[in-house]
Amino acid sequence: MAKTKNFLCAACGASFSKWSGRCEACGEWNTISEDRGLSAGPPSKSLGASRGKPVTLTDLSTEETPPPRAASGLAELDRVLGGGLVPASAILVGGDPGIGKSTLLLQAAARFAQAGLKTVYVSGEEASAQVRMRARRLGLSEAPVKLAAETNLRDILTTLETERPQLAIIDSIQTMWADNVDSAPGSVSQVRAAAHELTTFAKRRGVSVILVGHVTKEGQIAGPRVVEHMVDTVLYFEGERGHQFRILRAVKNRFGPADEIGVFEMTGGGLAEVTNPSALFLSERGNPAPGSVVFAGIEGTRPVLVELQALVAPSPHSQPRRTVVGWDSGRLAMILAVLEARCGIPFAGLDVYLNVAGGMKISEPAADLAVAAALLSAREDAALPPETVIFGEISLSGALRPAPQTENRLKEAQKLGFTAAIAPAGGKTGSGGGLKLTRPSDLTGFVGETFGAG
Repeated sequence: MAKTKNFLCAACGASFSKWSGRCEACGEWNTISEDRGLSAGPPSKSLGASRGKPVTLTDLSTEETPPPRAASGLAELDRVLGGGLVPASAILVGGDPGIGKSTLLLQAAARFAQAGLKTVYVSGEEASAQVRMRARRLGLSEAPVKLAAETNLRDILTTLETERPQLAIIDSIQTMWADNVDSAPGSVSQVRAAAHELTTFAKRRGVSVILVGHVTKEGQIAGPRVVEHMVDTVLYFEGERGHQFRILRAVKNRFGPADEIGVFEMTGGGLAEVTNPSALFLSERGNPAPGSVVFAGIEGTRPVLVELQALVAPSPHSQPRRTVVGWDSGRLAMILAVLEARCGIPFAGLDVYLNVAGGMKISEPAADLAVAAALLSAREDAALPPETVIFGEISLSGALRPAPQTENRLKEAQKLGFTAAIAPAGGKTGSGGGLKLTRPSDLTGFVGETFGAG
């Protein structure tokens, strides 16, 4: 019986039974190649042909000591990792080209090495001289970090076996080449094989491994999704090139909370930690203007205040524009529909632009009420009081739902000098943080109280 061939897309990992020039899943051209598996050798015997050794079983009440953690000294990085680096962990860091991944990891490598961890930094994209130039610019040339420029996975693993480091950084996983896989570097098979070998090495030898991953134009880490399942932690390094802010976000973490963020500022001397991100995101906020609203959000375990900006203008086109930066465009369409259906405020014939200032990306539904306030403020050309924060979720019926951690949001707002807050009724506010609270129960009441309409 002939062996069935399998073809995989290098861009999205989709599987096909035959080759084609264009991937039907993601639409990319010339990304499909044959997947020959992790080894070209003969198939192994069936696992049922021989008996293995019994596995030790434990019950749920068994207590184990928590894994020791090594702190880097970069508080924002340690926060995202869940308190520090766990031995024998595999971490995948993704981000846009030029966003600062290599700079961040070189700074982290230097900090870990100075803290006593034997650290090896392997670059597959730059020569050793280029990495040394960056280290001199960052003032890290005296850090005891071992450096190599290599892409052959077999040679890298042999070196790590010999050196026995406590931390190995691989920049990047897409440049690694396994000589037992018959495909080009960067292909699905190569990325999967390299990630598997490095993750297995980390678990077997107790070495922490940090892998750098490229991202696609959609913002997802390139290569098969199985790579993200292999590792213990997946971090995304986000930011806009036009802004100096950078967000390190945990989307998966087996040793700590997911959705935790660390905030950095890109400077001439590298990435600097931002201990109070709310003050930084609001630092460029000027006089009150129509369409400007401050939203009190929660990212992971910390409250973060950001400015939402909206612009509503008559549209010269038959199909008005709906442009969103930093928020979900589908949720914007929902808010516009609720405003028209429940409050009688139409946006037909109007272009709508929404932006989250500072390059921040917001995903929580608690931003609904702040977005609605920004849209109405821009539409009515009426500025809201500058010392007011707004948050709350809007349902399709027009009712307002309280946001989680209301008390923490209010405390952060008071810390930054805000004196008033608008939040749905029902949320736990404690003492209210000393703020003047307005508690509307539905969207119609909010519109009537805030803008004198409804």
